[in-house]
Amino acid sequence: MATTASVVSWSYLTITKNHHRQHPIKLSSSKQHLPNANPSLKTPQISAVYPSQLKFLQPRTHSKRIVVLKSSPSDTTSVTSNILLTVLGVAHLVVSLGIILAADKYLKQAFVSAAIKFPSALFGMFCIFTVLVILDVTVPAAANALMDFFQPALLFIQRWLPLFYVPSLVILPLAVQDVPAASGAKICLILVGGWLASLAVAGYSAIAVRKLVKTEMIPAEPMAKPSPFSSLELAAWGVISVASFVAALKYPELLGTNARTCLPFLLGFTVIGYIVGSGLPSGLKKVFHPIICCALAADLAAFAFGYFSKLGFYPILGYYLTKVSSNPGAGDILMGFLGSVILSFAFSMFKQRKLVKRHAAEIFTSITVATLFSLYSTAFMGRFIGLEPTLTISILPRCITVALALSIVSLFEGVNSSLTAAAVVLTGLIGANFVQAVLDNLKFDDPIARGIATASSAHGLGTAALSAKEPEALPFCAIAYGLTGIFGSLVCSVPLVRQSLLAIVG
Repeated sequence: MATTASVVSWSYLTITKNHHRQHPIKLSSSKQHLPNANPSLKTPQISAVYPSQLKFLQPRTHSKRIVVLKSSPSDTTSVTSNILLTVLGVAHLVVSLGIILAADKYLKQAFVSAAIKFPSALFGMFCIFTVLVILDVTVPAAANALMDFFQPALLFIQRWLPLFYVPSLVILPLAVQDVPAASGAKICLILVGGWLASLAVAGYSAIAVRKLVKTEMIPAEPMAKPSPFSSLELAAWGVISVASFVAALKYPELLGTNARTCLPFLLGFTVIGYIVGSGLPSGLKKVFHPIICCALAADLAAFAFGYFSKLGFYPILGYYLTKVSSNPGAGDILMGFLGSVILSFAFSMFKQRKLVKRHAAEIFTSITVATLFSLYSTAFMGRFIGLEPTLTISILPRCITVALALSIVSLFEGVNSSLTAAAVVLTGLIGANFVQAVLDNLKFDDPIARGIATASSAHGLGTAALSAKEPEALPFCAIAYGLTGIFGSLVCSVPLVRQSLLAIVG
């Protein structure tokens, strides 16, 4: 059976040997010269082949050969096309992410104007999910097109999600300044013991319902993964951070206020810490989570600037998270994405709608039980060990993602929202480090139980840690992660529930 040689397209090739021009050997590529050739196959036309190009005709000499290459027009076209695609991709990301951020902003303003005490982003999430479901029933192509349009924004949020939780850890030294050491120890006890209890309750609830319904698992919809960080990104943020650090030292009010002037380098070092932490070996991440690395990088940058500028450490931390929209710090920029995180839940739930419908009994039962247990057990434990009521209320939503936990505590009065965010992140870090070992010791072998138990007790950070090693549990983690926060927000929006929690706290 004859074979047809493949020819690499060169626009120009000249080979000289001993300064003598070689005479080409004319070859014909017509099909009649190829025995048993398939007429349907197109054979590339070969105009001429020089003897030196045929290895079996080349003598074994050590003479020098000069190869002259000329790039074809197709190379230039390819480069231009790649640049154009990159520009269009960036524009697509900016537009899709901008729409989500704008929707979150205007919803928040509308709810504040109407004095509605309900998480505005949660309402927006329900609206987006409803629209997607209606489109899926009536015009499925439109629902798919909407999902595709917002995909770049969703991947961006997924890629940087842990970074949005960091500000609460960065300013933790400020948040606990007025908290007595004894109260701090009690809070740690509640967080550790509460996480373990919530995980066990959620897991056993899921297993109990699984035994009753006996629904077989089906493959989940594949979930897109964001691209890893590159050395170019790290270098770019390094240049921005160092340059803005030096500029802020020389001109403290270069951008109008101290907070705005410190914003670029504090944000830059926060991002650098996250990129570096994400690239650490998996074994080291167990004890040195990327979020810890990220918070330490920001705190070290604040300490260094406070030292060189003679302003001190705590004032710079104050510039990190001002909570003033007209004078934002780096932390305000990062936490401004929390509302978009909630809106993105709508797309995640829609993508996994078949899985949610099939395992609705296990998912909704265990999440309801786990969320109620988490809220009321925290209240009871705080009262039992004598923790101050305001501090107990501040850590009530310890198992709910930061974005919704802050909305929940805003329904109460006299709370420390910075402590709330820190308690949520610390709970997630505990789960991220120990969730797999505890699940194994509790004999939770079912992926549904493992996923729901993890997300219901340690939200996004626990989800990321477990799904990295057990991808089969990721869909259930993602569903429980969003639904736990949603159900907790809905429950705490009921006045009777809030009053009962306050009565328990004392």
